[in-house]
Amino acid sequence: MKPFAISAVPIEVAALARALADDRAGACVTFEGWVRNRNEGQPVASLEYEAYALLAESEGEKILAEARERFALTGAVAVHRTGHLRIGELAVWVGVTAEHRGAAFDACRYIIDEAKARLPIWKKEHYAGGTTAWINCATRGEHAGSAPP
Repeated sequence: MKPFAISAVPIEVAALARALADDRAGACVTFEGWVRNRNEGQPVASLEYEAYALLAESEGEKILAEARERFALTGAVAVHRTGHLRIGELAVWVGVTAEHRGAAFDACRYIIDEAKARLPIWKKEHYAGGTTAWINCATRGEHAGSAPP
């Protein structure tokens, strides 16, 4: 299992959590990002994620390496979905282990924040009224103004 992956199939949380098992760890912190039914006041029916997978996985690995070094982690794993997801489905999962809880909490937040800011992943929201809009990377950073390739 790669420490950072883009996946077109549902995320297997139990397998990811098992991959973090380490006798040195005193803390494990995870983050789950779910598809919600509203964004900025609009009712959302579903989401569609597209990614430049090769670049996203490479950059994701860099983010995990930075977190390992910065927070002295014993483990770090993350997976981001692609494809069409329904309300309530798991879109992203991050898990970290460390000797102490402070480092684990800080590292988990660092990883998800950096992933949202740096990964070439585009999110298309499908609204209840039938309209759609691309958001996230399509509106920020070096990817601003572009839809997926």
